[in-house]
Amino acid sequence: MSSSLYDRLVAREAKLAVIGLGYVGLPIALAFARKLKVVGFDINQKRVDMMRRNEDPSNELAASEFEGCDIHFTADLEDLRDVEFFIVAVPTPIDDQNIPDLGPLLGATRTVGQVLKKGDHVVYESTVYPGCTEEDCVPLLERLSNLKFVEDFKVGYSPERINPGDKEHTLESIVKVSSGCDPESAETIAKVYELVVKAGVHRATSIKVAEAAKIIENTQRDVNIALINELSIIFNRMGINTYDVLEAAGTKWNFLKFQPGLVGGHCIGVDPYYLVYKAKELGYHAQIIDARRFVNDSMGAYAAKQTVKKVIAAGTNPTDARILVMGATFKENVTDIRNSKVSDVVKELQSFSCTVDVTDPHADAAEVEHEYGYKLAPEMKGPYDAIIVAVNHTEYANKDEAWFKSMLKPKGVLVDLKGVFRKKVKNITYWSL
Repeated sequence: MSSSLYDRLVAREAKLAVIGLGYVGLPIALAFARKLKVVGFDINQKRVDMMRRNEDPSNELAASEFEGCDIHFTADLEDLRDVEFFIVAVPTPIDDQNIPDLGPLLGATRTVGQVLKKGDHVVYESTVYPGCTEEDCVPLLERLSNLKFVEDFKVGYSPERINPGDKEHTLESIVKVSSGCDPESAETIAKVYELVVKAGVHRATSIKVAEAAKIIENTQRDVNIALINELSIIFNRMGINTYDVLEAAGTKWNFLKFQPGLVGGHCIGVDPYYLVYKAKELGYHAQIIDARRFVNDSMGAYAAKQTVKKVIAAGTNPTDARILVMGATFKENVTDIRNSKVSDVVKELQSFSCTVDVTDPHADAAEVEHEYGYKLAPEMKGPYDAIIVAVNHTEYANKDEAWFKSMLKPKGVLVDLKGVFRKKVKNITYWSL
């Protein structure tokens, strides 16, 4: 059945469906739609309508990316009845208490469970803790379909590695990790992904191994950045620039090159909490992973406090201070505001009663206000007591010292969270992490 499924997919006699068409799901769906017959499913009809017009709701893909694709976009469950290969690519967020929120994942699983048939394959791409696919998703599939796992249907896990805004490291160019519930399904799933992933597919030994591989990728980065952020706090007290230190240390061949900064986004700022949660469930306190989250989650407030100190040192009362924050997205040159730590900077500045203008050429103003409660300023109106470059958008990175000087008061300070302007400004007060 498995090998015949692959053959039928290639012959376009069977359909592949992608459930969830966000930053991850849509690129996957379009990639497969150039090779196979695809159904793109999303519960948001407005988003579906946009994609039918060759518009990416996430503003990541151009209209040309939709051309030559055999894909039917839908929000109708009935369109999934004749699908035989499902890919689930929905977000896995955390709640206000940093507890994993499996709501979207289980919702997508219910969708698949209602249409699941004998011989079907279900592959999860959403980032989860090891064991989640088999312990949380599979029982739900069994219950809704009245089918038996392995015997009647197959399940696999293949973690997404798409990096929003990155045109170099794409789905096709990054080695794909895949897995299945038995050798047969594992091979079928790997072969299906090999149709679109030019870099090749790594066959993990089990679903849990594939789940764990994904979650430690971001946990490792998170821990390393936390170390650099903590060093930045120490070096600031010593009166030395962190980037100068990193530049010197980076001359050694085996020095790992990480930089201080705000650590947000849907992956690196979220995924480690899934591992911490599972560790606690197993009776282990993941001390290093937990500590790194405290450090990284506090960097926004720390940067804001340092800014206020500089404003006070310049002779301005914080209640009278006007501060410009440049950037609201979680990283440069993307529209994605999910888990952006810029909001921590803004919130802390506002707690000192500073007047704060926030701008961003990429972020949607309505989304920002809905998610974080502050409005984007339509334009930058100086002079400001401080300017914080929080996100290194190209539009900001191209600014020169003369521009910043024109937007700052005579004793104003430029706060550069990414260290972009470290060697570009000489005649204005400057501070970076």
